[in-house]
Amino acid sequence: MSALLSLKKVAIQLAGHRIVDELSFDLEPGDIGCLMGPSGCGKTTLLRAIAGFTPISNGSIELHGQLVSDSGKSVPTEQRQVGMMFQDFSLFPHLNVADNIRFGIEHLPSTEQEQRIKELLQRIGLNGYQKRFPHELSGGQQQRIALARALAPKPQLMLLDEPFSSLDAELRELLAQDVRFLLKEEGITALLVTHDQQEAFAMADKAGVMYSGQLLQWNTPYELYHEPQHQLVADFIGRGVLLQGQIREHQLHCALGVIDHEILCEQGNHDVTFLVRPDDVIITDRADSKLTAVVTGRGFRGSHYLYTLELPDTSQVLAVGASHQPLNEGTQVGIDIDFDHLVVFDSDVCELPD
Repeated sequence: MSALLSLKKVAIQLAGHRIVDELSFDLEPGDIGCLMGPSGCGKTTLLRAIAGFTPISNGSIELHGQLVSDSGKSVPTEQRQVGMMFQDFSLFPHLNVADNIRFGIEHLPSTEQEQRIKELLQRIGLNGYQKRFPHELSGGQQQRIALARALAPKPQLMLLDEPFSSLDAELRELLAQDVRFLLKEEGITALLVTHDQQEAFAMADKAGVMYSGQLLQWNTPYELYHEPQHQLVADFIGRGVLLQGQIREHQLHCALGVIDHEILCEQGNHDVTFLVRPDDVIITDRADSKLTAVVTGRGFRGSHYLYTLELPDTSQVLAVGASHQPLNEGTQVGIDIDFDHLVVFDSDVCELPD
């Protein structure tokens, strides 16, 4: 199967600054992709280039195998069959819900327009809202209407730029799941830009982490979490800490003791940095464990607490504990370590790929 969206060594330069640097990835038809990264990493600029709003200085962008952008060519946005959904909704305040959705399909016969509007309102759970105006809707309802308007022309590719950032956390996650379901139901390929990992995990089939204009890794969310290929990916995805250690005789010697793991069998003796996730650390009865730690912080997460634990060498790790048995700060606990996935990097030097 050929990719619906293909980027090959795309570079974008604005005002003399390289914003995106030789970035490549493919997105298959029907898949939902996500670009994550800190503010200023270039992800929104890249999204605008895919839409045709921003020219690229090198590389190429293809849609369905057709070249739409390179250093000397840029197919106009309206000819790319790309839909866009922005963080500010961009609904027309003077138009009611039906006419907002109708905006991109006015070229169709009126009966087809009405059928498409009715179909989309049913799918987003807002049937009967045709005559309401944007100011009469909640933030979540406005976002659903913005999505319906973008989907109405049945674009080949949907681009979503931080679409839920103005909503509260609980509504963001709920909407992310709803939008994924709707995109899958419509069979539309999509690319989402966000800094919120929960949005990415709720929506994406494939995801990538950007930093300083470069794509550090492009894979499934599961692989990004459990098998990060770069320290910056490990640091950005999920909660965890990076600790120092040494591999000697195929064992990892560190503040957590001596760790045995099958991946160490292929490692020679050298200094390493390794990743410790909260689910790698198990709080036990202090008397039953050779390793102890002191609770130095805790955060209530509803079903559980997220604890910060200080090890004897003063380094810290995170661990999860049941919410009905809270541990006070200053409490000494025993811990066990269980690495289902041990992620080891060759050194503590965090360099971007060439």
